[in-house]
Amino acid sequence: MQSSDSIPGPSKPEAKSVIYCQVCTWPIEYCEFSPSSSKCKTWLQDNHSDLFERYYSADALQKKMGTLSVEGEKKLEQDVEKQEKKARKKAEKEEENKKALKVTIKRIERNKRKYVTTVQGLEFFGIDLKKAAKLFAQKFATGSSVTKNPQGQDDITVQGDVTEEISDILTSPSGKEAAIFGKDGLPEKSISKVEEKPKKKAEVVI
Repeated sequence: MQSSDSIPGPSKPEAKSVIYCQVCTWPIEYCEFSPSSSKCKTWLQDNHSDLFERYYSADALQKKMGTLSVEGEKKLEQDVEKQEKKARKKAEKEEENKKALKVTIKRIERNKRKYVTTVQGLEFFGIDLKKAAKLFAQKFATGSSVTKNPQGQDDITVQGDVTEEISDILTSPSGKEAAIFGKDGLPEKSISKVEEKPKKKAEVVI
């Protein structure tokens, strides 16, 4: 006669907790292969000193590097330094390109005393156009939406003449504005304000 006692099944393996580096965003086990490995190590030492000891203490490094020759160690250090230098140059270039970009705020006259204001180029600064358009609508209590300009690019079109007000928000955001345009806003040099007036109709001789 078989026993009625149930036979326990296999237990589920415990989920492994993965800690991600806040510098390179990789799992900390792979930080040594990151272009920013030096900064990764500093972050790990400040925030997880026990794990830093596990991966980068003298004993840990000795075990890891034990089979490498002195030349091999030097080459590895040079490769890491080269990768970090390359990453820094890339970041600097991106920052320079960002400074060269322009946001154009255009006041367009539709007819006498009626204007719309368009904002072009915010997407180059990583700004969500839909969120920005919604904020303008709430801020100025007027129509504001993302539209296509004649060149096929996305603009924000706001009803009314709010050129200066939008410029102030972009360069000196506060409260909810800072959540969209950043705490420091956009540099004033990146803001260009222009005015567009309707073309006069040619006179027709009757």
